[in-house]
Amino acid sequence: MSSLSYAIQVSCTTGKPSFSPKIDNSSGAASLSSSISFKTFLKEVQKNSIFHHVPNKIKEASVKLLDAFVDSAFEFSDQPLLPSQSNFAPVEEIGKAVQVTGSVNGRIPDNFPAGVYIRNGPNPLFGGFKSTKSIFGKSSHSWIEGEGMLHALYFFKDSKGKWKISYNNRHVETDTYKLERERAKPSFLPAIEGDSLAVLLAYLLNSLRFGEVNKFLSNTNVFEHSGKLYSIAENHIPQEIDILTLETRRNWDIEGSWIRPFTSHPKKAPDTGELVIMGIHPQKPYFELGVISADGKKLLHKVDLKLSRCCLCHEIGVTKRYNVIMDFPLTLDINRLVNGGPLIKYNKEEYARIGIMPRYGDADSVKWFYVEPSCTFHIINCYELGDEVVVLACRARSSIIPGPDFGSNKFEWFSKGFDEKSENVSFFSRAYEWRLNMHTGKVAEKNLTGADYSMDFPMINENYIGGRNKFAYTQVIDSSASSKSGMAKYGGLAKLYFKETTEVEYHEFPENTYCSGAAYVAKSGEDADEDGGWIITYVHNEDTNTSQVYIVDAKNFTSEPVAIVTLPSRVPYGFHGAFVPL
Repeated sequence: MSSLSYAIQVSCTTGKPSFSPKIDNSSGAASLSSSISFKTFLKEVQKNSIFHHVPNKIKEASVKLLDAFVDSAFEFSDQPLLPSQSNFAPVEEIGKAVQVTGSVNGRIPDNFPAGVYIRNGPNPLFGGFKSTKSIFGKSSHSWIEGEGMLHALYFFKDSKGKWKISYNNRHVETDTYKLERERAKPSFLPAIEGDSLAVLLAYLLNSLRFGEVNKFLSNTNVFEHSGKLYSIAENHIPQEIDILTLETRRNWDIEGSWIRPFTSHPKKAPDTGELVIMGIHPQKPYFELGVISADGKKLLHKVDLKLSRCCLCHEIGVTKRYNVIMDFPLTLDINRLVNGGPLIKYNKEEYARIGIMPRYGDADSVKWFYVEPSCTFHIINCYELGDEVVVLACRARSSIIPGPDFGSNKFEWFSKGFDEKSENVSFFSRAYEWRLNMHTGKVAEKNLTGADYSMDFPMINENYIGGRNKFAYTQVIDSSASSKSGMAKYGGLAKLYFKETTEVEYHEFPENTYCSGAAYVAKSGEDADEDGGWIITYVHNEDTNTSQVYIVDAKNFTSEPVAIVTLPSRVPYGFHGAFVPL
């Protein structure tokens, strides 16, 4: 999944479509449910598929017949965007890097590191997100599903020590991206949001035609490991990216040892540099954890945690000795979908727990702490303090996923969730702390920030991951703008100073200016202070339709940006970013 603080509606029902169908959706889904589980269903499809044990020419003819059926039975249409949602629309690739050195307002600090600020986000092919309708019902893409596009700003110094800055963007060319681009039209049927029967048939037809039930998105995050850059969304394995050209090089499966979904937020273990990963899947094993060698060449450890459900866990945490697992009551369930319910569901009545596991432990070694049910997508940091493991994160009372029931007014539902004047602001997210005592098993938990601002997409100086940190930074939601648009918009940044009472400073943007993909840029040198660097972020001014990059001094956080770089192309709102020194 992509970063999930954006307005995403991912639900399915067996309700009949709004037009007159010739097939009863509810009875069809019920019949399928009563005969076989979805897991068995897929196995039967694969075992009895017309593509097995037949010559290639017959396979090609069969695909053409299925394509003809899809073209005749399913009608694709564009999903409209409101004027207030205009910067969620996709852009074209600019083709090659463009110099923007002359477009800097202010001054890039001399001790700012040379490197690349790169951000990922959805940028759907063929003009935007699609919906389909057929006699089987309706299905739609959600905002999360656009193909990934990387936006990169390069900082280099010439031989005279003067800054040279350039900008580039490029799609992440996953296998399914290349397939649809070659076909030059939408081909995969939307398979997450919609009427249950339509979604199930999308799974089936996509699998028969392409060998995959849905597209590989690679639109959520970027990360560096062992000198290589990767793009990732957690429905597939990462893609290695040429950091200088943004070309997609290859899929990274660690020499074939990891062939399941891969978290969007892997973590480097303190001291060792090993990469801790995990992958969720709606079929058993629901949750597997892995440890990759520091050189990226070998999977050193892989274990099934034997969870009893597939929790939509977006991020894993690490301390010096432990892995931190968030098993919260936002779940994916294929059998629930087959039975007419939503694929993804948040149930506040179910349990929430945090698992603390030795780095190379197994399912039996996890110590579980039950906590108050809530929704947490993003971890700020984790560290050990005496007998306790401290977990810091951004936490909301409810989940923006899966949204309202399919067919309900999504705009109204999301707008109400963002409205700070609403009686139940369910999407309001605060910095939160859990203290888990490994000796006594006791839990202490509390909010660290107040009700003035909702915040998410946290970041810290990465040199402090897994160790005790004094500072963290977040993007701050503009509740009014988000409510009016029905999409999350971040109108500023926050700096958190963790003391007995957490202190917060705010950096507010100009009116109608919003950010995405903020990242911390550390100052080089071992004597650098934890907050001695900068926050860098893409911003867009909706009044002027201008996209820029802000560089904010982390120590002088409330001051004006030290530099603003105006970009030659609009940058749509997206997900996570990173600064990679070169």
